[in-house]
Amino acid sequence: MTHIIGLTGGIGSGKSLVAARFADLGITVVNADTVAREVVAKGEPALEAIREHFGDDILLPTGELDRRKLREIIFKNSAEKTWLENLLHPIIRVRTIEQLNAATSPYVILESPLLLETDQHLLVEKIIVVDVDEATQIARASARDGSDVEQIKRIVATQMPRAEKLKKTDYVIDNSGTKENTLAQVDKLHQDLLQL
Repeated sequence: MTHIIGLTGGIGSGKSLVAARFADLGITVVNADTVAREVVAKGEPALEAIREHFGDDILLPTGELDRRKLREIIFKNSAEKTWLENLLHPIIRVRTIEQLNAATSPYVILESPLLLETDQHLLVEKIIVVDVDEATQIARASARDGSDVEQIKRIVATQMPRAEKLKKTDYVIDNSGTKENTLAQVDKLHQDLLQL
């Protein structure tokens, strides 16, 4: 069985940069957000269940999920949010585990922004946190997404506080310096993880 390593970090922390480096080093990376999108893709049973529950208006003309419309519904109605989570979380978990188990690299990375906020941390043996200070997070995320700073601050507020994350981690990648410095930290950590 391949060792499963969790990778997390707040919005704008540089988690994607770190994950891409692990992939460049030949390590399988399973992205929880990608899995969550896959399970509601056109033709998936979960999408049909969502359509039956919310009606045809929840679909775009292409037959794909209208994510914006769904987001609006569940943020206004906690019962609908709970219904959706009860449908999707078990499906996402099964699909994630399938992808982790299919990995053939020396270890596998589970990349998830909410690794520590959900039960996904129970799937991993070790945890890596990509860390930057909150001001850097907000600046990077708003520059990257073109998002409103207030919206980014609201997202940061819903994530586990930085100090708490750092207490629960096995490894920290400090992404407050140059990209080259961050990649060098990943390369060193990769060598350590190969020793597991």
